[in-house]
Amino acid sequence: MKLGVVGLPNVGKSTLFNALTNAGAESANYPFCTIEPNVGIAIVKDERVDNLTKLFNAKNTVYATCQFFDIAGLVAGASKGEGLGNKFLSHIRETNAILHCVRCFKDPDVIKVDGKIDPVSDAEIINLELILADAESVNKRYEKVAKLVKVGEKQSEVEFSALKKIKECLDNGEMARKANLTKEEEAVSKDFFLITKKPMLYVANISEDDIKKSEDENEYVKALKEYAKAQNADVVCISAKIESELNALEEDEQLMFMEELGLKERALDKLIKKSYALLGLHSFLTAGEKEVRAWTIPIGAKAPEAAGTIHTDFERGFIKAEVVTYENLIESKSYAICKEKGQLRMEGKDYVVKDGDVITFKFNV
Repeated sequence: MKLGVVGLPNVGKSTLFNALTNAGAESANYPFCTIEPNVGIAIVKDERVDNLTKLFNAKNTVYATCQFFDIAGLVAGASKGEGLGNKFLSHIRETNAILHCVRCFKDPDVIKVDGKIDPVSDAEIINLELILADAESVNKRYEKVAKLVKVGEKQSEVEFSALKKIKECLDNGEMARKANLTKEEEAVSKDFFLITKKPMLYVANISEDDIKKSEDENEYVKALKEYAKAQNADVVCISAKIESELNALEEDEQLMFMEELGLKERALDKLIKKSYALLGLHSFLTAGEKEVRAWTIPIGAKAPEAAGTIHTDFERGFIKAEVVTYENLIESKSYAICKEKGQLRMEGKDYVVKDGDVITFKFNV
Protein backbone atom coordinates (compact mmCIF):
# COMPACT_ATOMS: atom_id res chain seq x y z
CA MET A 1 0.00 0.00 0.00
CA LYS A 2 1.60 3.24 -1.20
CA LEU A 3 0.24 6.52 0.16
CA GLY A 4 1.36 9.95 -1.02
CA VAL A 5 1.32 12.75 1.57
CA VAL A 6 0.58 16.12 -0.07
CA GLY A 7 -0.16 19.61 1.18
CA LEU A 8 0.83 23.25 0.91
CA PRO A 9 4.19 24.26 2.42
CA ASN A 10 4.24 24.50 6.22
CA VAL A 11 0.94 22.73 6.94
CA GLY A 12 2.76 20.02 8.91
CA LYS A 13 3.10 17.54 6.05
CA SER A 14 6.69 16.46 6.73
CA THR A 15 6.03 16.39 10.48
CA LEU A 16 3.10 14.04 9.76
CA PHE A 17 5.33 11.88 7.57
CA ASN A 18 7.96 11.70 10.32
CA ALA A 19 5.33 10.72 12.84
CA LEU A 20 3.96 8.01 10.53
CA THR A 21 7.27 6.45 9.63
CA ASN A 22 9.70 7.74 12.28
CA ALA A 23 12.04 8.21 9.32
CA GLY A 24 13.40 11.63 10.29
CA ALA A 25 12.57 13.60 7.14
CA GLU A 26 13.61 17.23 7.30
CA SER A 27 10.72 19.42 8.52
CA ALA A 28 12.17 22.92 8.51
CA ASN A 29 9.99 26.00 8.91
CA TYR A 30 10.29 27.30 5.36
CA PRO A 31 8.65 26.43 2.01
CA PHE A 32 10.04 23.63 -0.18
CA CYS A 33 12.35 22.05 2.40
CA THR A 34 11.19 18.73 0.88
CA ILE A 35 12.31 18.55 -2.76
CA GLU A 36 12.75 14.85 -3.44
CA PRO A 37 10.07 12.58 -1.95
CA ASN A 38 11.09 10.95 1.28
CA VAL A 39 9.93 7.35 1.40
CA GLY A 40 9.20 5.56 4.65
CA ILE A 41 7.57 2.40 5.91
CA ALA A 42 5.06 2.29 8.75
CA ILE A 43 3.89 -0.90 10.42
CA VAL A 44 0.17 -1.53 10.79
CA LYS A 45 -0.27 -2.18 14.49
CA ASP A 46 -2.53 -5.19 14.99
CA GLU A 47 -3.27 -6.64 18.42
CA ARG A 48 -4.29 -9.92 16.75
CA VAL A 49 -0.68 -10.38 15.63
CA ASP A 50 0.57 -9.62 19.15
CA ASN A 51 -1.86 -12.07 20.77
CA LEU A 52 -1.08 -14.88 18.34
CA THR A 53 2.65 -14.32 18.89
CA LYS A 54 2.11 -14.85 22.62
CA LEU A 55 -0.13 -17.88 22.01
CA PHE A 56 2.43 -19.68 19.82
CA ASN A 57 5.51 -18.18 21.50
CA ALA A 58 6.53 -17.38 17.93
CA LYS A 59 10.17 -16.70 17.11
CA ASN A 60 9.29 -14.03 14.54
CA THR A 61 6.51 -11.43 14.29
CA VAL A 62 5.75 -9.56 11.06
CA TYR A 63 3.12 -6.83 10.81
CA ALA A 64 1.53 -5.58 7.62
CA THR A 65 3.13 -2.36 6.36
CA CYS A 66 2.28 0.86 4.50
CA GLN A 67 4.68 2.79 2.32
CA PHE A 68 4.47 6.58 2.57
CA PHE A 69 5.81 9.15 0.11
CA ASP A 70 6.39 12.64 1.49
CA ILE A 71 5.82 14.69 -1.66
CA ALA A 72 7.18 18.23 -2.01
CA GLY A 73 4.89 21.10 -0.96
CA LEU A 74 2.77 22.43 -3.78
CA VAL A 75 1.63 26.01 -4.39
CA ALA A 76 -0.92 27.70 -6.64
CA GLY A 77 0.39 27.50 -10.20
CA ALA A 78 2.49 24.36 -9.63
CA SER A 79 1.03 22.74 -12.75
CA LYS A 80 2.35 25.74 -14.72
CA GLY A 81 5.80 25.66 -13.16
CA GLU A 82 5.39 27.71 -9.96
CA GLY A 83 7.25 26.55 -6.86
CA LEU A 84 8.68 23.15 -7.72
CA GLY A 85 6.50 22.92 -10.81
CA ASN A 86 5.66 19.44 -12.06
CA LYS A 87 8.42 17.75 -10.05
CA PHE A 88 5.78 16.14 -7.85
CA LEU A 89 3.84 14.48 -10.68
CA SER A 90 5.87 11.34 -11.25
CA HIS A 91 6.13 10.79 -7.50
CA ILE A 92 2.43 11.09 -6.78
CA ARG A 93 1.43 8.91 -9.74
CA GLU A 94 3.27 5.99 -8.11
CA THR A 95 0.91 5.99 -5.12
CA ASN A 96 -2.37 4.13 -4.55
CA ALA A 97 -4.05 6.89 -2.55
CA ILE A 98 -3.47 10.45 -1.37
CA LEU A 99 -3.31 11.75 2.19
CA HIS A 100 -4.08 15.46 1.87
CA CYS A 101 -2.62 17.24 4.91
CA VAL A 102 -4.42 20.51 5.73
CA ARG A 103 -3.45 23.00 8.42
CA CYS A 104 -6.20 23.46 11.01
CA PHE A 105 -4.24 25.23 13.76
CA LYS A 106 -2.97 28.70 14.59
CA ASP A 107 0.72 29.20 15.35
CA PRO A 108 2.44 32.56 14.78
CA ASP A 109 5.82 30.81 14.86
CA VAL A 110 5.04 28.65 11.80
CA ILE A 111 5.15 30.59 8.53
CA LYS A 112 2.05 30.40 6.34
CA VAL A 113 2.77 30.96 2.64
CA ASP A 114 -0.21 33.27 1.99
CA GLY A 115 -0.41 34.56 5.55
CA LYS A 116 -3.84 33.26 6.58
CA ILE A 117 -5.35 30.03 7.96
CA ASP A 118 -8.07 28.82 5.60
CA PRO A 119 -8.22 25.00 5.28
CA VAL A 120 -10.85 24.95 2.53
CA SER A 121 -8.90 27.42 0.40
CA ASP A 122 -5.69 25.43 1.02
CA ALA A 123 -7.40 22.18 0.01
CA GLU A 124 -8.85 23.81 -3.12
CA ILE A 125 -5.42 25.08 -4.19
CA ILE A 126 -3.90 21.59 -4.05
CA ASN A 127 -6.91 19.92 -5.66
CA LEU A 128 -6.97 22.45 -8.50
CA GLU A 129 -3.30 21.79 -9.25
CA LEU A 130 -3.98 18.05 -9.36
CA ILE A 131 -6.95 18.62 -11.67
CA LEU A 132 -4.92 20.88 -13.99
CA ALA A 133 -2.09 18.34 -14.11
CA ASP A 134 -4.53 15.57 -15.07
CA ALA A 135 -6.31 17.83 -17.59
CA GLU A 136 -3.03 18.41 -19.42
CA SER A 137 -2.32 14.70 -19.84
CA VAL A 138 -5.95 13.83 -20.67
CA ASN A 139 -6.21 16.55 -23.34
CA LYS A 140 -3.11 15.25 -25.12
CA ARG A 141 -4.39 11.68 -25.08
CA TYR A 142 -7.91 12.77 -26.04
CA GLU A 143 -6.69 14.40 -29.26
CA LYS A 144 -4.69 11.32 -30.28
CA VAL A 145 -7.51 8.85 -29.57
CA ALA A 146 -10.10 11.10 -31.25
CA LYS A 147 -8.10 10.83 -34.51
CA LEU A 148 -8.01 7.03 -34.22
CA VAL A 149 -11.80 6.86 -33.70
CA LYS A 150 -12.32 9.19 -36.66
CA VAL A 151 -10.47 6.81 -39.00
CA GLY A 152 -12.57 3.87 -37.77
CA GLU A 153 -10.31 2.36 -35.09
CA LYS A 154 -12.94 0.34 -33.19
CA GLN A 155 -10.58 -0.68 -30.37
CA SER A 156 -10.19 2.98 -29.40
CA GLU A 157 -13.91 3.70 -28.94
CA VAL A 158 -14.12 2.64 -25.28
CA GLU A 159 -10.96 4.58 -24.44
CA PHE A 160 -12.31 7.66 -26.21
CA SER A 161 -15.62 7.38 -24.34
CA ALA A 162 -13.76 7.19 -21.01
CA LEU A 163 -11.53 10.15 -21.91
CA LYS A 164 -14.53 12.22 -22.95
CA LYS A 165 -16.29 11.68 -19.59
CA ILE A 166 -13.12 12.34 -17.60
CA LYS A 167 -12.29 15.44 -19.66
CA GLU A 168 -15.75 16.84 -18.94
CA CYS A 169 -15.21 16.37 -15.19
CA LEU A 170 -11.78 17.97 -15.22
CA ASP A 171 -12.95 20.89 -17.38
CA ASN A 172 -15.67 21.51 -14.78
CA GLY A 173 -13.06 21.62 -12.01
CA GLU A 174 -14.00 18.19 -10.63
CA MET A 175 -11.85 15.18 -9.80
CA ALA A 176 -11.60 12.44 -12.44
CA ARG A 177 -12.97 9.91 -9.93
CA LYS A 178 -16.36 11.65 -10.23
CA ALA A 179 -16.68 10.53 -13.85
CA ASN A 180 -19.48 7.98 -14.23
CA LEU A 181 -17.59 5.26 -16.12
CA THR A 182 -18.80 1.85 -17.25
CA LYS A 183 -16.84 -1.27 -16.22
CA GLU A 184 -15.09 -1.32 -19.60
CA GLU A 185 -14.24 2.38 -19.40
CA GLU A 186 -13.03 1.96 -15.82
CA ALA A 187 -10.68 -0.81 -16.94
CA VAL A 188 -9.06 1.22 -19.73
CA SER A 189 -8.83 4.35 -17.54
CA LYS A 190 -6.28 2.59 -15.30
CA ASP A 191 -3.73 3.11 -18.07
CA PHE A 192 -4.19 6.90 -17.82
CA PHE A 193 -2.47 7.01 -14.39
CA LEU A 194 -4.56 9.97 -13.29
CA ILE A 195 -3.87 11.58 -9.94
CA THR A 196 -7.47 12.64 -9.33
CA LYS A 197 -8.71 9.09 -9.89
CA LYS A 198 -6.91 8.07 -6.71
CA PRO A 199 -8.95 7.98 -3.49
CA MET A 200 -8.17 10.83 -1.09
CA LEU A 201 -8.27 11.13 2.69
CA TYR A 202 -8.03 14.56 4.30
CA VAL A 203 -5.79 14.84 7.35
CA ALA A 204 -6.68 17.82 9.55
CA ASN A 205 -3.50 18.80 11.40
CA ILE A 206 -4.69 20.23 14.71
CA SER A 207 -2.98 21.73 17.75
CA GLU A 208 -2.28 19.99 21.07
CA ASP A 209 -5.02 22.05 22.74
CA ASP A 210 -7.60 20.91 20.20
CA ILE A 211 -6.88 17.22 20.88
CA LYS A 212 -8.77 17.52 24.15
CA LYS A 213 -11.79 19.15 22.51
CA SER A 214 -14.61 17.91 20.31
CA GLU A 215 -13.66 18.05 16.62
CA ASP A 216 -16.64 20.30 15.93
CA GLU A 217 -15.24 22.91 18.33
CA ASN A 218 -12.47 23.58 15.83
CA GLU A 219 -13.91 25.93 13.19
CA TYR A 220 -11.21 24.92 10.71
CA VAL A 221 -11.96 21.20 11.05
CA LYS A 222 -15.68 21.86 10.78
CA ALA A 223 -15.18 23.76 7.49
CA LEU A 224 -12.87 21.06 6.11
CA LYS A 225 -15.39 18.32 6.96
CA GLU A 226 -18.12 20.13 5.02
CA TYR A 227 -15.79 20.51 2.04
CA ALA A 228 -14.72 16.84 2.16
CA LYS A 229 -18.33 15.65 2.53
CA ALA A 230 -19.20 17.23 -0.83
CA GLN A 231 -16.51 15.00 -2.37
CA ASN A 232 -17.60 11.85 -0.50
CA ALA A 233 -14.24 11.99 1.28
CA ASP A 234 -13.38 11.44 4.93
CA VAL A 235 -11.39 13.56 7.40
CA VAL A 236 -9.05 12.32 10.12
CA CYS A 237 -7.91 14.73 12.85
CA ILE A 238 -4.34 14.39 14.02
CA SER A 239 -1.78 16.51 15.83
CA ALA A 240 1.37 15.71 13.88
CA LYS A 241 3.46 17.47 16.52
CA ILE A 242 2.04 15.36 19.38
CA GLU A 243 2.39 12.15 17.39
CA SER A 244 6.04 13.00 16.71
CA GLU A 245 6.60 13.61 20.43
CA LEU A 246 4.98 10.25 21.22
CA ASN A 247 7.43 8.54 18.86
CA ALA A 248 10.33 9.79 20.97
CA LEU A 249 8.99 8.04 24.09
CA GLU A 250 9.24 4.47 25.33
CA GLU A 251 6.03 2.43 25.15
CA ASP A 252 5.10 2.82 28.83
CA GLU A 253 5.80 6.57 28.63
CA GLN A 254 3.64 6.79 25.52
CA LEU A 255 0.72 5.24 27.40
CA MET A 256 1.12 7.70 30.27
CA PHE A 257 1.29 10.67 27.90
CA MET A 258 -1.78 9.44 25.99
CA GLU A 259 -3.65 9.05 29.25
CA GLU A 260 -2.81 12.65 30.18
CA LEU A 261 -4.14 13.80 26.79
CA GLY A 262 -7.24 11.62 27.06
CA LEU A 263 -6.32 9.53 23.99
CA LYS A 264 -7.56 5.92 23.76
CA GLU A 265 -5.53 5.19 20.64
CA ARG A 266 -2.87 6.93 18.62
CA ALA A 267 -4.21 9.04 15.79
CA LEU A 268 -1.61 7.43 13.54
CA ASP A 269 -3.16 4.00 14.05
CA LYS A 270 -6.58 5.46 13.26
CA LEU A 271 -5.16 7.09 10.12
CA ILE A 272 -3.66 3.84 8.87
CA LYS A 273 -6.94 1.97 9.52
CA LYS A 274 -8.81 4.64 7.54
CA SER A 275 -6.26 4.30 4.73
CA TYR A 276 -6.88 0.54 4.60
CA ALA A 277 -10.64 1.12 4.37
CA LEU A 278 -10.10 3.80 1.71
CA LEU A 279 -8.30 1.29 -0.52
CA GLY A 280 -10.65 -1.60 0.24
CA LEU A 281 -8.00 -3.68 2.00
CA HIS A 282 -7.91 -5.98 5.00
CA SER A 283 -5.62 -8.64 6.49
CA PHE A 284 -5.52 -12.39 6.93
CA LEU A 285 -3.04 -14.08 9.26
CA THR A 286 -0.63 -16.99 9.28
CA ALA A 287 0.45 -18.29 12.66
CA GLY A 288 2.78 -20.90 14.10
CA GLU A 289 5.84 -21.36 16.29
CA LYS A 290 8.22 -20.08 13.61
CA GLU A 291 6.30 -16.93 12.69
CA VAL A 292 3.09 -14.93 13.05
CA ARG A 293 2.40 -12.60 10.15
CA ALA A 294 -0.33 -10.31 8.81
CA TRP A 295 -0.86 -10.25 5.02
CA THR A 296 -2.66 -7.45 3.18
CA ILE A 297 -5.20 -8.36 0.50
CA PRO A 298 -8.13 -6.65 -1.25
CA ILE A 299 -11.51 -7.16 0.38
CA GLY A 300 -13.26 -9.85 -1.67
CA ALA A 301 -10.06 -11.73 -2.61
CA LYS A 302 -10.44 -15.49 -2.89
CA ALA A 303 -8.20 -18.09 -1.25
CA PRO A 304 -5.80 -18.67 -4.20
CA GLU A 305 -5.18 -14.91 -4.54
CA ALA A 306 -4.49 -14.67 -0.80
CA ALA A 307 -2.09 -17.62 -1.12
CA GLY A 308 -0.31 -15.77 -3.93
CA THR A 309 0.59 -12.90 -1.58
CA ILE A 310 2.78 -15.38 0.32
CA HIS A 311 4.33 -16.95 -2.78
CA THR A 312 3.28 -17.31 -6.42
CA ASP A 313 3.82 -21.09 -6.11
CA PHE A 314 1.12 -21.18 -3.42
CA GLU A 315 -1.40 -19.70 -5.86
CA ARG A 316 -0.24 -21.74 -8.85
CA GLY A 317 -0.41 -25.06 -6.97
CA PHE A 318 -3.30 -24.20 -4.65
CA ILE A 319 -5.16 -27.26 -3.31
CA LYS A 320 -7.07 -26.01 -0.28
CA ALA A 321 -6.98 -23.62 2.65
CA GLU A 322 -7.31 -24.63 6.30
CA VAL A 323 -9.17 -21.73 7.88
CA VAL A 324 -10.02 -20.81 11.46
CA THR A 325 -11.19 -17.44 12.76
CA TYR A 326 -8.78 -15.48 14.94
CA GLU A 327 -11.39 -15.40 17.74
CA ASN A 328 -11.83 -19.19 17.75
CA LEU A 329 -8.09 -19.84 17.71
CA ILE A 330 -7.46 -17.48 20.64
CA GLU A 331 -10.35 -18.99 22.59
CA SER A 332 -9.41 -22.63 21.90
CA LYS A 333 -5.67 -21.97 22.21
CA SER A 334 -4.55 -24.49 19.54
CA TYR A 335 -5.28 -25.74 16.02
CA ALA A 336 -5.87 -29.25 17.43
CA ILE A 337 -8.65 -28.11 19.78
CA CYS A 338 -10.18 -25.99 17.00
CA LYS A 339 -10.24 -29.10 14.81
CA GLU A 340 -11.93 -31.14 17.56
CA LYS A 341 -14.60 -28.46 17.93
CA GLY A 342 -15.18 -28.30 14.17
CA GLN A 343 -13.87 -24.73 14.00
CA LEU A 344 -11.07 -25.54 11.55
CA ARG A 345 -12.57 -25.61 8.05
CA MET A 346 -11.26 -26.81 4.69
CA GLU A 347 -12.00 -24.24 2.00
CA GLY A 348 -11.53 -24.41 -1.76
CA LYS A 349 -10.73 -22.03 -4.61
CA ASP A 350 -13.99 -20.08 -4.36
CA TYR A 351 -13.64 -19.20 -0.70
CA VAL A 352 -13.66 -15.43 -0.08
CA VAL A 353 -11.11 -14.66 2.64
CA LYS A 354 -12.43 -12.74 5.64
CA ASP A 355 -10.60 -10.16 7.75
CA GLY A 356 -8.80 -11.94 10.59
CA ASP A 357 -8.92 -15.43 9.06
CA VAL A 358 -5.96 -17.51 10.21
CA ILE A 359 -5.00 -19.69 7.24
CA THR A 360 -2.68 -22.58 6.43
CA PHE A 361 -2.45 -23.19 2.67
CA LYS A 362 -2.00 -26.61 1.10
CA PHE A 363 -0.39 -26.57 -2.34
CA ASN A 364 1.44 -28.77 -4.80
CA VAL A 365 3.78 -27.53 -7.55
